[in-house]
Amino acid sequence: MSSLTRRKALKTAAAATLGLAARARPAAAADLKDSDKPLIAPISAATGLFRVKNGRINQSVVPWCFNPMPPEELVHHGAALGLRSIELIDPKHWPLIKELGMTVAIAGSHGFAKGFAHKEEWAECQAKLRERIEQCAAAGVERVITFSGFRRGLTDEEGHKNMVAGLKEILPFAEEKKVTLCIEMLNSRVDIQMKGHPDYFCDSMERTVDICKAIGSERCKVLFDLYHVQIMHGDVIARIRQHKDYIAHVHTAGVPGRNEINGTQELNYPPLMQALIDIGYKGFVGQEYIPTIEDKVASLAEGVRICDV
Repeated sequence: MSSLTRRKALKTAAAATLGLAARARPAAAADLKDSDKPLIAPISAATGLFRVKNGRINQSVVPWCFNPMPPEELVHHGAALGLRSIELIDPKHWPLIKELGMTVAIAGSHGFAKGFAHKEEWAECQAKLRERIEQCAAAGVERVITFSGFRRGLTDEEGHKNMVAGLKEILPFAEEKKVTLCIEMLNSRVDIQMKGHPDYFCDSMERTVDICKAIGSERCKVLFDLYHVQIMHGDVIARIRQHKDYIAHVHTAGVPGRNEINGTQELNYPPLMQALIDIGYKGFVGQEYIPTIEDKVASLAEGVRICDV
């Protein structure tokens, strides 16, 4: 077999993963020109890039960040990289994920535009959650995301009261089905679409955890998004330790920009992953950053390597 460039190896592996061709071995690094050598080592026969080696962090990936890549394609790339989950993906893709030996770490629900901070939005959110919880229970998915929605003039006290009361109405069903609701905190400082959410009510990790404490159920915890926490608070490792009993899921992204989690941004991800290991965290870490380079699979492989501590 002739030597393959990294891009040719990727194309060959993608075809193999999709059942379109046989898996091909990558060329030795010594056979490649400097410009064609893999960006990330070690080389995997599955992707030509990195594959999870340590596995102490259960890694996942969120498809929306990789648009316009079709979700099915990302599922196959995730399996080739050694991910254990693809998350926040349409349930129609769940059978493929299971077939490839992965799980769905967390399911989507009603979206962040509406939530439990406003009583008039409860019915719609509860109906969507009930439907998704039913699907999760049938498929063995253990978590589902939920949101506060926007403040729109609410005081902290009003929003807190509404959140607790509204979530308490759906929680008995979640408890019965053994599915955990994960309230996501989002930053309200960045006014760029999908990078920040001005006026979002649960823009404080402390406020979000206090809502969970007031509810008092093991089936209501937080989605600890490292990107959003850094923007609103900083002191991220201290907050991981402080709120360890309430963290049910984790997301990544680089600050600023919500891009790669490498050395181009201010968060140091290996120590963050080690902090999760140190508190005994057994959940998943979902890669939810927006790649800036054309080769999105290479970008994802780099993020996976960084978190594979």
